Amino acid sequence: MNAIDQVPADFLFALGTLRQARTRSELRLEEIPAPARLAPFAVALGAEVVAPGEPAPSGAAHGPAAAALSPASGSDDVELATGRFILLHDPDGSDVWEGEFRIVTYIRAQLEPEMGNDAMLGSVAWTWLVEALQNHAAPYRSAGGTATRVLSESFGTLSERPDSIDIELRASWTPATPDITSHLEAWSDMVCTFAGLPPLPEGVIPLPRWRRGPA
Repeated sequence: MNAIDQVPADFLFALGTLRQARTRSELRLEEIPAPARLAPFAVALGAEVVAPGEPAPSGAAHGPAAAALSPASGSDDVELATGRFILLHDPDGSDVWEGEFRIVTYIRAQLEPEMGNDAMLGSVAWTWLVEALQNHAAPYRSAGGTATRVLSESFGTLSERPDSIDIELRASWTPATPDITSHLEAWSDMVCTFAGLPPLPEGVIPLPRWRRGPA
């Protein structure tokens, strides 16, 4: 008996549905080492949203995305958001999960100071998650999470660096079925929304990016 024979059929099916997911083109997605102690079986994906140094259509981006896509940004790529998507499976089930699968996620992005100081920021971050799952018709239950604002201040030789505010969202939920396709697609939208690149309504084509001519 080889290793693949010891993997539950439901988990193999779930892995197959992950490969079918159509994630946002702005998202760089790759498999990363999965945590070994959270469940008997697990798979983890790491993601980052990286923008090239070119301008975006007016109104199409907010926060760091708007700055990163400005004409003055140059040609270097700029990281706008990072995240992790972890799928856990316990064939014996879990009373805490209320099921045999659990999705655990983490997203972090830098915000403009004005947005970072908003007292409703945590609620907004949670709303982005709920709406993403609803928009992709991803059935789930037992969702929970924590939104945290992280203020970074620099001192001494680094005192010239501007203060920055990051938002971190740690969340988990139980998918209603082993089909994880819509959950990964929803999470893909969520990471991009955190990066300042919200999803466009169905049927809407984004305007091409433009470069500002000489003054």
